[in-house]
Amino acid sequence: MKPTLFVLAAGMGSRYGGLKQLDGLGPNGETIMDYSIFDAVRGGFGKVVFVIRHTFENDFRDKIIKKYENIIPVELVFQELDYLPEGYNLNPERVKPWGTNHAVLMGKDVIKEPFAVINADDFYGRESFAILADYLKKLEGKKNEYCMVGYRICNTLSENGSVARGICETDSKENLTSVVERTHIERHEGKVMFKEGETWTEVAENAPVSMNMWGFTPDYFKYSENYFTTFLQENADNIKAEFFIPLMVNELIQNNTATVKVLDTPSKWFGVTYAQDRQSVVDKINALIEKGDYPAKLF
Repeated sequence: MKPTLFVLAAGMGSRYGGLKQLDGLGPNGETIMDYSIFDAVRGGFGKVVFVIRHTFENDFRDKIIKKYENIIPVELVFQELDYLPEGYNLNPERVKPWGTNHAVLMGKDVIKEPFAVINADDFYGRESFAILADYLKKLEGKKNEYCMVGYRICNTLSENGSVARGICETDSKENLTSVVERTHIERHEGKVMFKEGETWTEVAENAPVSMNMWGFTPDYFKYSENYFTTFLQENADNIKAEFFIPLMVNELIQNNTATVKVLDTPSKWFGVTYAQDRQSVVDKINALIEKGDYPAKLF
């Protein structure tokens, strides 16, 4: 069975000021997400599931899903603030979404095979999808063995300022042992460095970082459901707490429930972190088209 691609797009409406502003960066108005779907299809994924909010469902079906109808099977699931376990009520003051792992939970009824999770607005590169699909195919019927694509930090920097990245530590088997968030990383004096206070610390050029490209098997949903109730109890008074994927993954690693293999990729990640990044992303996509990695018109 082919793995499924699960795309986190619930933040899309608010982030882009409505889907009408979904930015066309390719020569024919292609979005970053279009390139992800194209790469997923040729990489060996068999289905795409989008998690969105009800408020822009019609727009999403009309502007996004129509493009993929004859390319790959597509399903929609929804993430809303009040989608909580039985016995829990939404704090009326809460406006912040519950985070990426809450979004992942929304796929539990439609995903029964190994699956990948990505952000809708990140450019991950063709090799990453092929590497992830190949690994997920080996996990069919298995449990407690997950993976993530670890990008070489030098392939994820912005030319226009510092970035925040989760730097991954691994053991001798390339299994993830921890992800440490560094909030100020940039090329400084010719080297990749992070800044803490006034101190700069060098990071290896190829140090793996997490760009929210994960691979799971369906048992992950049950762990997430169980841990979400713990999270809600622990954060009852915190209306800004978020249930992130790394939080769940870290819990499973620390209590020896699961392993997470870090898969190296040569792909360059890019996205629009700063407004000034936009032209650079357009240029990078054009360069990949000229190189023959993508057709000028995707769909």
